[in-house]
Parts: sequence; structure tokens; C-alpha cells
Amino acid sequence: MNSPAEAWDYNGMDHSAVNAAFVEELLATGLLDTGPVDPQADDSVVLDVGTGTALIPIELCRRFRSCRIVACDAAASMLELAKINVAIGQCESRIQLHHGDGKELAFDDDLFDGVMSNSWLHHLPEPVVGLSQMWRVCKPRGWLFSRDLLRPESASQVEQLVQLHAPHESLDSQQLFRQSLHAALTLGEVRNMAAPLGIAAEAIQATSDRHWTLSVRKPAV
Repeated sequence: MNSPAEAWDYNGMDHSAVNAAFVEELLATGLLDTGPVDPQADDSVVLDVGTGTALIPIELCRRFRSCRIVACDAAASMLELAKINVAIGQCESRIQLHHGDGKELAFDDDLFDGVMSNSWLHHLPEPVVGLSQMWRVCKPRGWLFSRDLLRPESASQVEQLVQLHAPHESLDSQQLFRQSLHAALTLGEVRNMAAPLGIAAEAIQATSDRHWTLSVRKPAV
């Protein structure tokens, strides 16, 4: 979604329910309640990879007062809209926008108290690269929380989900959702991808009719 038109279409879609569910699910894990890995730090520092227009970081700031967020995306057009959204949400002091490629994160190893992503990995030609990068920059005893689309078993199931969850969206937005469902991973594929990183299969579960969620704390060194 590098073009301004695509970014506007994406930002104009109603993501409120999905974004709220993402944040509610993250908060329900208790991962954020443990505070920053560094006991001298005031707040947890969280990286959001593939942030898009930063709607989830804004929602997290509304719901959780003790974290700062680096919101990363490779599309400059997305970040232009994110800047507006962050200002409207009065979150400039807590959200830092970062233009960067999640497949090759420009951050040191073991840097962030938490790393999160929403519906990002299915956009990558090799999603294992993105997952590995998120794991790399997560601190020992930090956490990784990633939620993404779950690929249906058939084209007819894809159409059912489009009609169920995007009936009032534009045709272009419906097609974007349709393409994303076709490009998504199965639960088995995600578990196979995570296993070499030492992430147990039970850390990855189907959490809705169209989503899987990975929720795990990184082991201490």
C-alpha cells in the first residue's frame, strides 16, 4: 500500500472493532502488566511493526497508560496519515513514527520490551523473515504479540467472510480483504514457521473466524 490512494482507502475502512479486539486481547494476556524489562525504565517501549496509519498504537495508548510505542511502517503514504491520526489522538508524546522495512528492522537485538503486529505478516513474500526480525529485536523476558488473518479452506469460505465482515465497504476495500484472506497463513503454517525460533505451537491459536494470534514471552538468556 505505497500509494496515497491505497493508504486513504485503508484508513477509511472501519477497523474500529478489529483494533479494539486486538488491544483487548493483548491486555487480557497480562503481558503488559509486568512492566518494562529494565526495572530502571519508567515505561515499557513497544514496537508496532506494519503499523499502517497507527490506529492500534493510538487505541493502546487510550487503554494503557504505561507504555511508549515506536510505530514502524515501510510505506511513507501510510505514515503521512499516521502522523495526522496521532495528532488527532493527542498521542504525539507517546508514539514515535518510524519509516522502515519490517523485513530488515534497523534496530539492535534485544531492544524492545514488547513487539506487536496486526495483519502484517501475510503481506510478506517470506513471512518467516518478518517473524524472525520481530523476535530478534524483542528483549529476553520481553513479549511478542502478533495477530493476523487465518486462511480459509476454500474460495467459498473467503466469500462468506467478505460478505459477513465487509458488506458495507467499497468494492475496492472488499477486494483488498478478499486478497488478504487468500494470502493469509494457516495455523499449521504459522506454527511451523515459529518452531525454529523456539516458539511453542500452543503459543499460536485461532482466536476468531478469521484470525490467529501468537502470544509469547521470550525466554531469559
